[in-house]
Amino acid sequence: MFRDETIDAEHFKEKFQVLKKKFDERLAVQLDSEYHKQLKSYIIRLYTQTCEDSSFDDEKLSDIREAEMSNLNRLQKLKNGTSYKKDKHKAKRANEDWG
Repeated sequence: MFRDETIDAEHFKEKFQVLKKKFDERLAVQLDSEYHKQLKSYIIRLYTQTCEDSSFDDEKLSDIREAEMSNLNRLQKLKNGTSYKKDKHKAKRANEDWG
């Protein structure tokens, strides 16, 4: 939603509230990975900053767009870094029997 410049603050809030409601309806599963902890805190922080703020408007959305896209990229790198390490180690163990 941050990349789409046509989304205004009201549409953003409506869509994010629906997503947050679906997130809250799921059973809480204790996940200890750093990625899951940071993702959960990111969602809660962004929800508080946008949907719970009555003064959130198009100007504030424009102000946070770049910073939030950067935060999402950082979270994506954290997620991908974890799976990359796992794949790397799996390949190393698969070749142990060969030599």
